[in-house]
Amino acid sequence: MNPVLVSVSTMIILSLANLNVILALLVAAIAGGLTGGLTLTKTMNTLINGMGGNAETALSYILLGALAVAVQKTGIVHLLSSKLSKLIKDKKKLFVLLIGAFACLSQNLIPVHIAFIPILIPPLLELFNKLKIDRRAVASALTFGLQAPYMAIPAGFGLIFHKIIRDEMSANGMDVSLGQISSVIWIPVLGMLLGLLVAIFITYNQDREYDAEALEGEVDSVNHDVEWNIEHIFSLLALLAALAIQLTIDSLPLGALVGLGIMVVTGSVDWHKLHDLIDDGVKMMGVIAFVMLIAAGYGDVIRATGGVQSIVQSVDALIGGSQLIGGILMLIVGLLVTMGIGTSFGTIPIIAAIYVPLAQALGFSPLATIILIGTAGALGDAGSPASDSTLGPTAGLNADGQHDHIWDTCVPTFLHYNIPLILFAWLGALIL
Repeated sequence: MNPVLVSVSTMIILSLANLNVILALLVAAIAGGLTGGLTLTKTMNTLINGMGGNAETALSYILLGALAVAVQKTGIVHLLSSKLSKLIKDKKKLFVLLIGAFACLSQNLIPVHIAFIPILIPPLLELFNKLKIDRRAVASALTFGLQAPYMAIPAGFGLIFHKIIRDEMSANGMDVSLGQISSVIWIPVLGMLLGLLVAIFITYNQDREYDAEALEGEVDSVNHDVEWNIEHIFSLLALLAALAIQLTIDSLPLGALVGLGIMVVTGSVDWHKLHDLIDDGVKMMGVIAFVMLIAAGYGDVIRATGGVQSIVQSVDALIGGSQLIGGILMLIVGLLVTMGIGTSFGTIPIIAAIYVPLAQALGFSPLATIILIGTAGALGDAGSPASDSTLGPTAGLNADGQHDHIWDTCVPTFLHYNIPLILFAWLGALIL
């Protein structure tokens, strides 16, 4: 039995059975390691040693959670949410689309990734409840905004993604340019756009009731009486400082720490309430931080088993020289690998090393190979329980305990994005 298939299947089954995602990842890692010939000790050591790969990300999430709580305490998000609610009124679908559009900015124009979610989303839950918005539609919009832009647009995180594709393809014997990548990678993204529209206008179009009382004591709801004051200016200054440091020094933890420091020095946050602030930040983002730590170790276990290479060799034997069969099998393998590792950026080097020679043997053009590798790497970023593109939306939407990570985020995003991604990428690769 292939260790990757065993491990990913174990993780999916346990997650769908509502086992905590951290425990599901641990059990899946052990199942994959033992199946792949690793001892239990070797599996756990590999897992623990690999956790450091996401240490900076985990620290970022904790500090961003604290900064988010601090900003919320000043009321600036309430002020903006109040203005937004008056503008939106009862236009639910427009509201969800605007949230998706705002999320798109987080990848390219203002590359803060999921950092905006704990700041923006929890105060809007009251408005979601009032409009009876199905939060699965919001999760779909957020995940679209976190994934589609970096795939399609060569700026911010998108530029990093495109460079990884270019460098890894070149390293494996197929030279391509950034211009070639951006000229075709938008084709599978069209599938994601279709999935988003289906989610908002068809699948999750009906009203959904949530318990309004669950918000009490958990989330600061929208306050329509908040007026602009000096604390709001300091909050914006703190956020801008955090962003500037991230963009110039490339350190999100330092940016969040400086943002917190500005709010403390300016008196926007009481020094004596910092303990509660950090506790609330850990409460908001602690789970996602630990999941990202374990996901990094899990990825190392998967790679150590050698199961990825084994899958690709099996696929090569099944293809029989057919582009039609080869294209779809290559994408499915990418889905399995990324669902387990939970990161598209980290999957590209694994995929490219095997897919470039395979694509050349099948006669795929460089443009078609770009689509196959880029999409295979991104598949599973939506839908994976260990992906920050699903963990981020859940962290914001579940602030009152009424949004399930697996059934309300992972399953909807998997169905609405991974299926059309595979179909559009497959057709695109065959045509080019």
